[in-house]
Amino acid sequence: MPVASDAEKSETDADTTGEALPINEVFYSLQGEGTLAGVPSVFVRTSGCNLRCWFCDSYHTSWEPTGAWRDVDSIIEEVHSYEQATHVVLTGGEPLIHEESVELLERLAADGYHTTVETNGTIYRDAPIDLASISPKLASSTPTPDRDPKADGEFEEQHEENRIDMDALSRLVDEYETQLKFVVTDETDLPEITDLVDRVRTATAAIVADDDVLLMPEGMTREQLDGTRSEVAELALEYGYRYTPRLHVDLWNDAPGT
Repeated sequence: MPVASDAEKSETDADTTGEALPINEVFYSLQGEGTLAGVPSVFVRTSGCNLRCWFCDSYHTSWEPTGAWRDVDSIIEEVHSYEQATHVVLTGGEPLIHEESVELLERLAADGYHTTVETNGTIYRDAPIDLASISPKLASSTPTPDRDPKADGEFEEQHEENRIDMDALSRLVDEYETQLKFVVTDETDLPEITDLVDRVRTATAAIVADDDVLLMPEGMTREQLDGTRSEVAELALEYGYRYTPRLHVDLWNDAPGT
């Protein structure tokens, strides 16, 4: 089983600068998504997000952000405690809303770790990132009352206005090795995905191959994935994109710290 941090949870603000990071959890597990699926990794999950996807699989980093303020030294010390790992995944929430994420990434790089940053692609930071795992949010992610009864409209306009930032997205693609990972709810998402991929290709000097575009089925439990994974796999075959599983869900369902 993955090993989760026992750090005490407390309320945290979503937007911060300063000497510490709001950390929701630190744990050791297998990377569950993307081109590095299956690689043992330490996950550092920050709290706070600038978007509000209705299907967010880390609810306590976005809709109700919780965590403990921790300085970079203490985070690095815990990462070191998982001696088997050479990969670190910085995730959230949206980790790049926090300026201290840059210092954390610099320290990890100096210690020889391969770093993946899971980001929604709306914020650019100049940092040592080995893989920018960019998950642009589609129109189907917008929290509307018909998609989620918890979505009372408070974040609908904010989310829709901010979910795509082509300037930040194109800078990330040009500066870092990237994968574009899309959460697919159904086949109606594909025209938007192909359009956005074309826009990225036009806006960047980097080569974005079809193999760099990953389709991932929406679902936080095995039962939910049972209803979506086959359809998304067929869409990947049809469009020539890569399919990515949610390996952690297949292995551990929706258990915390996975």
